[in-house]
Amino acid sequence: MKSIKFFKIGIIFCILWSCKEENKVEIESAKIPVEVTIERFDRIFADVTPENIESVKEEYPFFFPKKFDDSIWLTKVKDTIQLEINEEVEKKYNDFSEEKVQIRSLLQHIKYYFPEVTVPRVITITSDVDYQRKVILADNLLIISLDTYLGAEHHFYDGIQAYLKRNFKRDQIIPDIAEMYAKQLVELPRNRTFLANLIYYGKELYLKNLFLPDFSEAHKIGYTEEQYAWAEANEEEVWRYFIEKQLLFSTEAELSPRFIYPGPFSKFYLEQIDQEAPDRIGQYIGWKIVSSYMENNNVSLRQLLVADAETIFNTSKYKPAR
Repeated sequence: MKSIKFFKIGIIFCILWSCKEENKVEIESAKIPVEVTIERFDRIFADVTPENIESVKEEYPFFFPKKFDDSIWLTKVKDTIQLEINEEVEKKYNDFSEEKVQIRSLLQHIKYYFPEVTVPRVITITSDVDYQRKVILADNLLIISLDTYLGAEHHFYDGIQAYLKRNFKRDQIIPDIAEMYAKQLVELPRNRTFLANLIYYGKELYLKNLFLPDFSEAHKIGYTEEQYAWAEANEEEVWRYFIEKQLLFSTEAELSPRFIYPGPFSKFYLEQIDQEAPDRIGQYIGWKIVSSYMENNNVSLRQLLVADAETIFNTSKYKPAR
């Protein structure tokens, strides 16, 4: 009975300590000065005329390649498809104030862990539904394509695979931004093993988890709540499959499309499981391994980022949830 009592006390202590650390992060990150201005280039471009195009080009030269004549842009402004895109974006994003607050909070959390990160120039655009580049982070510019976040059922996305357009929704903007920052902070895998790829994406998701304390785990990985529940319930089975098939140190190219990259589902080549398993289950497993590594080792966040996959795996003490 005494051992059970001490066990319960230990659990309570861990919970209280975890809450204390979370509160510390929230309090300290909220003090970090971050000023965010949203530049609505989608609106600015919609109002381009022969009279003001030069001034717009001076302000946003990166959107106007010099090889294109002004007539190209002036024609595009009046294009019927562009006009419809403008109308649909304006209906959905007449007010972007909530996202502005969320971006500010996200940047505060990022700067809490990585003070050297600078506050970017935040610009919203339309991109002819270029869903492969929904968010761009480069040269201290954060560019958000609003026409790729109109809702999964929007008619603009007819013909796009369901697993892709599932996350073409407004509440995915902030997780997508967090992902771009995580990608800049995490080094690419040093080798081609399946394990190296698991750990690479595990590091990304671990950072996203820190950057987005107010978002659900499902949201952070881009799953529905049902998909995340499946991953939790079947974590042990998935891990057993990886071990029994000796996949961890395999360099077979097909493993990433099967278990790591976006798709309609993860491919175990087992009929029942393939009908139920969400895509990118390898990313989920990688996240759990990295989280276990951080819980069981006294290492800093920066040490995590430079640690190799085998070191992380061998010292993680990872055991899948039963």
